[in-house]
Amino acid sequence: MTEVLWLTAKLAGITTLLLLVAATPLSWWLARGRSALRTPVTALVALPIVLPPTVLGFYLLIALGPKSPLMVLLAPFGIRTLAFTFEGLVIGSLIYSLPFAVQPLRNAFLAIGDEPLEAASTLGASGWASFWRVALPLAIPGYVAAAILVFAHTVGEFGVVMMLGGNIPGETTVLSTEIYRLVEGLEWGEAHRLSLILLVFAFVVLFTLLALEARSKILLRTRS
Repeated sequence: MTEVLWLTAKLAGITTLLLLVAATPLSWWLARGRSALRTPVTALVALPIVLPPTVLGFYLLIALGPKSPLMVLLAPFGIRTLAFTFEGLVIGSLIYSLPFAVQPLRNAFLAIGDEPLEAASTLGASGWASFWRVALPLAIPGYVAAAILVFAHTVGEFGVVMMLGGNIPGETTVLSTEIYRLVEGLEWGEAHRLSLILLVFAFVVLFTLLALEARSKILLRTRS
């Protein structure tokens, strides 16, 4: 059980860190950009929310399998497939958890408004300096919400993990797939124990998000 918990936490932690970095420029562009491509890109990013996980997992399995064009390009580097590997699970997690990072960050950047950035520009700050010194600190609540959502969603995902990673002990077995294996083996006691852990974890996540939302509203009322 310790190995499963560690692998689950490792997958969720790596996914969260990578997505907070990768989703920042995308979220900023979606919030502040003027391109006509924003709507189709927003729909594309949100696709994992409505797409059946098995469908997404199926296409990821093909894309990361030994016969895909991507693997042909990586073959000279000794990489023939990423399916049923931990690295493949990380790639899959980045895709299916992407909307849970982009949406809070986009909302946080939208909430900043134009005034703080215009004030920074008036004082001579460049666009890059305004982002780092003004936008980023003001968007911290969005980063906290994104981190919590991505971590929790990665921990709970089952369909994509099963399709792309299978259930290989020590390599791709995480909490959600371990519960499935235990139920298949009629090990109800252990399955109940792991399910209870996820249930408590989900409640703590939702409670924390609601508390953060309430605190943000209080701060906004205080400032106004």
